[in-house]
Amino acid sequence: METVLITGGTGLIGRSLRKKLTESGYSVSILSTSGKEVAGCKTYSWNPATGNIDSQAIAEADHIIHLAGANIGARKWTIARKQEIVDSRVKSGELLFNTWQANPGRLKTYITASATGYYGGITTEKIYTEKDPPAGDFLGETCRRWEETAGLFENAGIRTVELRTGIVLDKNDGALARLLLPVKLYAGSALGSGRQYMPWIHLEDLCGMYLKALKDKGMAGAYNAAAPQSVTNKEFTRCLADVLQKPLWLPNIPAIVLKAVFGEMSAIILEGSRVSAEKIMKAGFSFRFPELKTALENVLKH
Repeated sequence: METVLITGGTGLIGRSLRKKLTESGYSVSILSTSGKEVAGCKTYSWNPATGNIDSQAIAEADHIIHLAGANIGARKWTIARKQEIVDSRVKSGELLFNTWQANPGRLKTYITASATGYYGGITTEKIYTEKDPPAGDFLGETCRRWEETAGLFENAGIRTVELRTGIVLDKNDGALARLLLPVKLYAGSALGSGRQYMPWIHLEDLCGMYLKALKDKGMAGAYNAAAPQSVTNKEFTRCLADVLQKPLWLPNIPAIVLKAVFGEMSAIILEGSRVSAEKIMKAGFSFRFPELKTALENVLKH
């Protein structure tokens, strides 16, 4: 039985992914900053900020899935917060690599989360593919440096995959949970122009991509982890209201208001581009939820 080591294993994606991996016959272990045991998983301690890690976790891993990273939308982007966002992704990845280099073990695959923010906080009709370069803004630079940690493993001969993830649909956590309440309270409305695109993916499809990336030895490099249906913020909000059977009657929330409240972080809700799902589909991945309405109905009604 092969062992998959997950960082960020208690987060939104990690919780569902652990279950899927176990059901697929993998032994799952996690690296935890709290050190609290997780049922069904072997738990190892680490602290990327201080460089502490239980090297046995790396030595016993056949595959590593690196999900850890500070929530990019949790609070305003002060200088200190922006550094924390970057360090939580980059320093943690470097710690994994340096530990593996000192304890090579049996590692075969390194998979890291990334984000569609790689292409930047801009609104355009261009459809971005994995061949496009990173943007020069904070989101693009963060993702570029994030993915460079995977390059350390790749240059050392380990197969690596980067999944550039869109908004993950889950009613209890993440961006969707924040959008639900105002719509339920008859106060839902589009944000800013409403024309910004919102790359999205059902949690089940995302976990399926991670499983495919583990099993398919032909997969390597970056893949957009977003559903093939592109929708704008206005279309997303209207679809959400339709599924909840709630009306939308308020005007768009002006961008100037959101910028005043969120500062620079407002870029993640006011800007967004279309991304292509062609590469992952050509690799043989089939979306269970390719359309937003079906995905929202599944998330909200089950």
